[in-house]
Amino acid sequence: MKIVLINPPHTAIGSRIPDDHLPPLGLLSVGGPLIDDGHHVELIDAEFGPMTIAEIVGRVTAKSPDLVLIGHSGSTSAHPTARAIAEAIKRGHAKISIIYGGVFPTYHWREVLAETTAFDILVRGEGEETMRRLAEAFATSRPLATVSGIAFRSASGEVLATPPAQAIDDLDAYRVGWELIDHDNYSYWGGKRAVVMQFSRGCPHLCNYCGQRGFWTRWRHRSPELFAREIARLYREEGVELVNLADENPTSSRKAWLAFLEAMIAENVPVQIVGSTRADDIVRDADILHLYRKAGVVRWLLGMENTDEATLTLIKKGGAKATDREAIRLLRQHDILSMATWVVGFEEEKLSDLWRGFRQLLSYDPDQIQALYVTPHRWTPFFRIARDRQVIETDIRKWDYKHQVLKMRYLNSFVLVACVKLIEVAVQARPKALMRILFHRDREQRHSMRWYTQMGRRVWFHEILEFLFRRRHLKNGPTLEDFWGAPQDAEEESMLRPRRHLKSFDAAE
Repeated sequence: MKIVLINPPHTAIGSRIPDDHLPPLGLLSVGGPLIDDGHHVELIDAEFGPMTIAEIVGRVTAKSPDLVLIGHSGSTSAHPTARAIAEAIKRGHAKISIIYGGVFPTYHWREVLAETTAFDILVRGEGEETMRRLAEAFATSRPLATVSGIAFRSASGEVLATPPAQAIDDLDAYRVGWELIDHDNYSYWGGKRAVVMQFSRGCPHLCNYCGQRGFWTRWRHRSPELFAREIARLYREEGVELVNLADENPTSSRKAWLAFLEAMIAENVPVQIVGSTRADDIVRDADILHLYRKAGVVRWLLGMENTDEATLTLIKKGGAKATDREAIRLLRQHDILSMATWVVGFEEEKLSDLWRGFRQLLSYDPDQIQALYVTPHRWTPFFRIARDRQVIETDIRKWDYKHQVLKMRYLNSFVLVACVKLIEVAVQARPKALMRILFHRDREQRHSMRWYTQMGRRVWFHEILEFLFRRRHLKNGPTLEDFWGAPQDAEEESMLRPRRHLKSFDAAE
């Protein structure tokens, strides 16, 4: 079958401002197995340009596919664009079957299929095996009801869902379709040829606001040796210089992560690795952090989320301020950059709370900071806690963590945004941070910090201008539950748990 994968253009300022683009890993991960099954697969990456909807439809028309698959990593905020693309394709090509996958459609399948007839089928959960079976069902005219992990309309128009699909046991059994992209077009950190990859899926921790934990069902990882070998091949054959890990928590198993570090060191390729992990894993691995750096790890985003112990308890983060501070100190000791995330809005902060958080951030002394706003997802336990809070932003294109979406009891939007933006400047522009940007002993780290600072400055100004001239918050908006619907944390796990854990390492080790 002829299958076209579409990566919609994202509306987020952070996607539009940088000159760099990263490849759409989710679509490539689905594309590889489809190619191996004999299907003709092509990718339309509409982030470049970005393409207009008319241009996307024109590309689809030229390829005359049997199936179109739409998906995006920022699936909630990208949904309106994905829907507009699907509807435009359907208007001119009603016979093309359009399939939609990602985290948002996994949980909002009822609403998505009710609001538009443009999407024929929604994939719920991981897409690699489900899409293989779905493509086979189309090719052989097998009933859709025989494919697990999807939602669709019956012949009578009734919205139906098949039983959940089995989560993938062996991640190494499915390859990424790297041949679908031209590596010349993708870069990160100021022009370094780059890719997005996953060593693991899921997270064993219980943070109640996380929209990813339940989607992946259980923490699993690839073979450390095979993963390192794939990175080395991408460097030697495609010139890839940087790998951005999309894992929620790649270091969950010390044994598995250590095996990967040793395999990367043995491959002896100068690839830089960036990603996200937990501060307590860094402290746990204090004795092997020199191997992190030797294997190519140059920056970790540390999901600290907040600097208040009561808030950390509320969201079940499981972290501690002392651990966060120590993790940043250890990373700096090994020339690994730290980016601290700080989320506003878990509780009803006052100015005094923001001031205390700011002082705590200064004491952490991170190399970089990413300030975010709480953005509750309906399938997470935190949604139930926040269900009665008032929504002030009903344009879900803004539900991207970089826009305030919930009303604050004690702070109006102008004061909150002003404080957050001032805190970002104060943390990034303090003398210590500026000295590192200018005089860090590692030339590559100086380059990366300067690129991030330049890009961040441009995004900062655009966010201020957008808030002042292009945003209109509701004064009396709906409650969170009225806006999205009833909590669905009972459905948080999107797939059936793996029947067995094939790897020799466990996340608890």
